[in-house]
Amino acid sequence: MTTGETFQSKAAHLYLSDSYTLPCGVAVKNRILKSAMSEQLGTVKNAPTPSLVKLYNTWANGGSGILITGNIMIDRRALGEPNNVVVESEKNFELLQAWAKAGTQNGTQLWAQINHPGKQSPRGLCSETVAPSAVPFASNLSSFFATPRAMTEAEIQEVIERFASTAEIIRNAGFTGVQIHGAHGYLVSQFLSPHHNVRTDQWGGSLANRLRFPLSIYDSIRERVGKDFPISFKLNSADFQRGGFEEDDSIAVMKALSDRGIDLIEVSGGNYERPAMSGILSDNESTKLREAYFLEFAEKARKEISAPLCVTGGFRTVNGMASPLRDNKLDFVGIARPLAMDPNYSNKLLTGEPVVVNTKPRKIGIAALDRLGLLEVYWYGLQLKRIARGKSPRPNESGIAAFVNILLSSSSRTIYTRLRA
Repeated sequence: MTTGETFQSKAAHLYLSDSYTLPCGVAVKNRILKSAMSEQLGTVKNAPTPSLVKLYNTWANGGSGILITGNIMIDRRALGEPNNVVVESEKNFELLQAWAKAGTQNGTQLWAQINHPGKQSPRGLCSETVAPSAVPFASNLSSFFATPRAMTEAEIQEVIERFASTAEIIRNAGFTGVQIHGAHGYLVSQFLSPHHNVRTDQWGGSLANRLRFPLSIYDSIRERVGKDFPISFKLNSADFQRGGFEEDDSIAVMKALSDRGIDLIEVSGGNYERPAMSGILSDNESTKLREAYFLEFAEKARKEISAPLCVTGGFRTVNGMASPLRDNKLDFVGIARPLAMDPNYSNKLLTGEPVVVNTKPRKIGIAALDRLGLLEVYWYGLQLKRIARGKSPRPNESGIAAFVNILLSSSSRTIYTRLRA
């Protein structure tokens, strides 16, 4: 099935099996998109590793139509987590090629999520943090994240160029697409939010000005990779902060991207201060009945834009995934945490096999950390490391183990950063 065709009545799992042709002309074999998860499987010097090759080899045999990597950073001076992979040159090109070859088996699309954290980089990880404006974090997170320095015009232009250069290297290595991370409070998201962006120049103020940064990134990437290479954008429905990025803003951004020919918009929401993407804020009955956290917003956006849409967060059953596809409310369903628990999950969905995974939020009882949502990232990261070693995930892994992993990895990265400075 391609763009614009009408669904016929059929078994729920068959809606997931339909192919889809993106605006750029690339065909995707089915409607399941593995959304980005933080692997943290790079080296301490931020190079890719054979562990990533093994992990994506496993997922490429797991049935998903699109695999989106975890954060690949565009600047080694700007990291979101310890052991992020950074692609700013062809220095580790052979490993990138091996990663791409593994992840594109079985006709799978492998898209690199490219990102800059802006101010959302933990203290000690980088020598300094930059952002659109020098807006500090809320008091409950100020001990975790430093107040950033406002970017200069030259730095903004450099970052735009870095996104484009990274995308070109990624394409040349054999990845089949890229995703610009414009959600979850990272730099692109910060530029879009009037809470984080209080600039008075051409990059701030009106939505048209705040939108200039992501559109400039998209245009620069498109110029470097060509018209037939998929470019996706991950966008918040809202950041759920007073005076921040709201739903009307998000739909306006989606319209602008759609008009430029974006190949897919993945809808999410929240940031470290309000981690809606983790499910922590999604306890209302409507969300539970509909499964997906941001589906109601996507339905509103669908009426306004022509670009393909994906929602990630909350999908757990075949019927819950098939329903919005059948009703033409979405084009792809995004899943993440279930694939950290069962890397063969997509194959099971596609064959109609009953499958249940426990993805309840992981907590350790320290309110500030539990609200932050970082424990979730690290807990699932431990499962990805197990898969990358050829082992099975451990559903009953202690949350404490993830917390210890946070402390050890952050400490080692901080020591290395100071030695490098």
